[in-house]
Amino acid sequence: MNSASRFVMWMVIAHYVVNALHGMAHSELAIPLSGWQEAFIAGVILVAPAVAWLLVSRGSPTSGGWLLVVSLAGSLLFGVWFHFVAVSADHVSHLPAVAAPQWKLAFQVTAALLIPTEALGGWAGLGLLKARTA
Repeated sequence: MNSASRFVMWMVIAHYVVNALHGMAHSELAIPLSGWQEAFIAGVILVAPAVAWLLVSRGSPTSGGWLLVVSLAGSLLFGVWFHFVAVSADHVSHLPAVAAPQWKLAFQVTAALLIPTEALGGWAGLGLLKARTA
């Protein structure tokens, strides 16, 4: 496995670790999601990076790299919009007043950590694509 593939692997793992912790905070705070948001999270944020890594590890780095770039770019835009821009229950500043402070903090920290993990993961996918064309 080359260094670009290894970096992709670690970034996908980081993406899942942060998302798992963020999902736990979401559940504990009972933050509602619409049906289309749940579908987007399931397909783009959770399934697509795993499929991308599977493609990379099975010898299709170009397809896997593109899928990783697109899925993590979508994840990044979705997270920034709903956690930091749109005024909603999913915004880091509009969490339930009665919620436990540790879960509020966990939600806010993981929402912020999603940004670099998704940006670096997308960059890793681009690096993989660049390595394929070099």
